[in-house]
Amino acid sequence: QVQLVETGGGLVQAGDSLRLSCTASAEAFSTYTMGWFRQAPGKEREFVAAIKWIGDGTKYADSVKGRFTISRMNERNMLYLEMNTLKSEDTAVYYCAARKRGSPSALMKDYAYWGQGTQVTVSS
Repeated sequence: QVQLVETGGGLVQAGDSLRLSCTASAEAFSTYTMGWFRQAPGKEREFVAAIKWIGDGTKYADSVKGRFTISRMNERNMLYLEMNTLKSEDTAVYYCAARKRGSPSALMKDYAYWGQGTQVTVSS
């Protein structure tokens, strides 16, 4: 069983930066491919970024490519999402997710474990 807790959300202005963290209570965290998803009010949850369990393979949604960076620190069971040049359309609840091994996937169904989310609000 994997438990995920996101932190770091908040209210920022357009153009600001924010770093989200996800703490995983999982044995062998390094064997989990991790992802970030988000859900804006009235919209479906969508993929943001993912990072492979081994090596440094990453995947990004086109809407965040070049602005967001996903990273992980396996020795601390931590996942991060560095968000720069934030826009009002980045406003959403951000969720981290985990899947046992596998490639960095943009599909929600590929992830077995989910956190409760952290709210990010970007004012314009």
